[in-house]
Amino acid sequence: MKVAVVYNEANPEIYKKTKKKSKSELARHGGLDFTPYFDLNGVDPISEYEAIAAALRKSGCESYTLNIMDNMNLFIKDYDKNKPDVVFNLVELYKDQPRLEMNFTGLLELLNTAYTGAPPMALGTCQNKTLTKRILSSLGIRTPRYKIIKTMDRSFRLGLRYPLIVKPALEDASVGIDNDAIVYNVDSLKKRVEYVFNSFKQPALVEEFILGRELNVAVFGDKNPKVLPISEIDFSKMPENLHPIVSFQAKWDPHHEAYHKTIPICPAQLADEIRIEAEQMALQCVKAVGCRDYARVDMRLSKADNKLYVLEVNPNPDLQEGAGFMRSAKHAGYSYRKTLKMIVDFAYERRANE
Repeated sequence: MKVAVVYNEANPEIYKKTKKKSKSELARHGGLDFTPYFDLNGVDPISEYEAIAAALRKSGCESYTLNIMDNMNLFIKDYDKNKPDVVFNLVELYKDQPRLEMNFTGLLELLNTAYTGAPPMALGTCQNKTLTKRILSSLGIRTPRYKIIKTMDRSFRLGLRYPLIVKPALEDASVGIDNDAIVYNVDSLKKRVEYVFNSFKQPALVEEFILGRELNVAVFGDKNPKVLPISEIDFSKMPENLHPIVSFQAKWDPHHEAYHKTIPICPAQLADEIRIEAEQMALQCVKAVGCRDYARVDMRLSKADNKLYVLEVNPNPDLQEGAGFMRSAKHAGYSYRKTLKMIVDFAYERRANE
């Protein structure tokens, strides 16, 4: 089976390999005033894509990587030349526009080729946080109460309970979410909404902030998806000056303290009734928005009422070994290599049976 691992990094030179330094060296020279928990060398997505291709080769696939670099013609030329049996779709941005992510899968549909992960409608739906919340709410799935704000020329008396969290309505990967995203009064709410308008040129989603435990619920499979062991983000080491949230810095900035104080625990220690409800909710969410193969549903278990609230539905989450989805897969007994091969097989069999 020939597999094209396709991604989009318009400026791959920024990930040029340099000699890695130890945590102590980087902490010393970076002037960090905290003890790092994770590696400080940062995320290198190019290496991640190469690792996926290498793991698939060890599984018996003829696999290679392809960077389309914001140019669909590069993909078309490669597709005509190599004729892959499956496209492992890792394209997340196109010309820095998250909303164009779904378009690449639309092209794959037109080509009638097998590809991994979510179809266009699921990607488009989950990119729109408000639409996702409306769909989930219509099915009785709890999400934080919210308002969508499209203009500053309106009342900011929203009828929501403070504290609130303000997010760009059309982004993912925690883009636009930092420590100042949590607000406690109308003045700070206005300031943060204006920041979203000016920085991201899109509406602001304002939600009631659910204080409590954060759970990542991974769902794996196509026709008969299953829930993998639930992971929890432990905020107990977070300093008082940082809110207990998985901010952009917590996900992507290895020199920020939040990155080292949001520590995953898998499997999460949950009461059986909460675990079962979380699993059922995750399966409902994935079905409702049309995700497939692999997805992650982020939830909060409220400290106030001990109820689960869905924050996000994430199609095609990060597949880096040892993180996120793969952590749950490992605890379910799936190796990194086996998980990737199963994702490829889901795609191949789906197309073969159509």
